[in-house]
Amino acid sequence: MKRATVVAVVGLALCALPVHAQSVRSLVNGGNDFYHDQRYPDAEIKYRKALEQDQQLVQGHFNLGNSLYRQGKYDEAVRAYDAARQVATESQTRANASYNIGNAWMKAQQPQKAIQAYVDGLKLNPDDQEAKYNLSAALRMLQQQQQQQNQQNKQNKDKQQNKDKQNQQQQQQNKDQQDQKKQQQQQDQNQDQQQQRQQQPREKQISKADAERILDVLKNNERDIQKKRQAKPAGRARTDRDW
Repeated sequence: MKRATVVAVVGLALCALPVHAQSVRSLVNGGNDFYHDQRYPDAEIKYRKALEQDQQLVQGHFNLGNSLYRQGKYDEAVRAYDAARQVATESQTRANASYNIGNAWMKAQQPQKAIQAYVDGLKLNPDDQEAKYNLSAALRMLQQQQQQQNQQNKQNKDKQQNKDKQNQQQQQQNKDQQDQKKQQQQQDQNQDQQQQRQQQPREKQISKADAERILDVLKNNERDIQKKRQAKPAGRARTDRDW
């Protein structure tokens, strides 16, 4: 920004003014003295006291904004400049207030609001070259912020995508581990069942030849029994009877 904020210094003679006006003007002049000595908090107090007595005092609002600006209280300075712009009757004073509002917003790193303030001032004073220069600076700052924001958004998006990818990989890894665990459990179960079957006694298997020999033996035994029955003499029937 090329131009410093404007200080409206009031240097009116006090003797010809009413007592109330003398008090207000003396407070403004006292604030101006403190301001020039770079005692900005003391100047702020003086200007606020003057405004307590006269809310329509353009110089009070304008100079209060300057003291707040110098203290880095940019939001409060904007409100003071806007109050000066509202009560001012001269277009040049309103243009200066708009210019200072733009400067305050630039200090606060809010170029969008600064652009609007400079435009408002240029509507009142189209020949203000410094306002045009600062307007260009505000446009460049806004462009830089947008580029930075886009870059930050891209970084955040890439970071989120990487995070999602890692989560997917972790989920797949967990699933693989679970599948592997289930497979191992099934293998262990099958192995246990196989061992149990191996431990059970097996019935002796009879071969076909052994079965035929056994049948032959049984048949021979049956023939021997039949022969013995046929060779045995028949027994005599018993006739005696016990009476």
